[in-house]
Amino acid sequence: MNDVVIITEAAAFQIKDMMKEHEEENAYLRVSVKGGGCSGLSYGMGFEHDISEDDQVLNQHGLTILVKKEDSPILNGTKIDYKQSMMGGGFTIDNPNAIASCGCGSSFRTATNVGSPEEC
Repeated sequence: MNDVVIITEAAAFQIKDMMKEHEEENAYLRVSVKGGGCSGLSYGMGFEHDISEDDQVLNQHGLTILVKKEDSPILNGTKIDYKQSMMGGGFTIDNPNAIASCGCGSSFRTATNVGSPEEC
């Protein structure tokens, strides 16, 4: 079975750096989907300390990543990278299931899940 979410080495390095900075080194990385955003769905990433029974647990580049099983079909094959540029750095999310996305890059919808669009 393929991993639902793929974290690149650059993104993992940045996430570990953030964990250290926020004293969250023992935390897990939660990748989630919620309703909202101008295209209907939004991505979420945060630190969590508990694994629930409806979580899919992934291990990549020394990170433990949690994805709710209900979010798995929406996120399946999503690649999270970190890019550095002259304007600073930021995470990029490439979701092969997204059929529409917003200029902000954090809002999207899929063919089977339109979410709940909001005004940008």
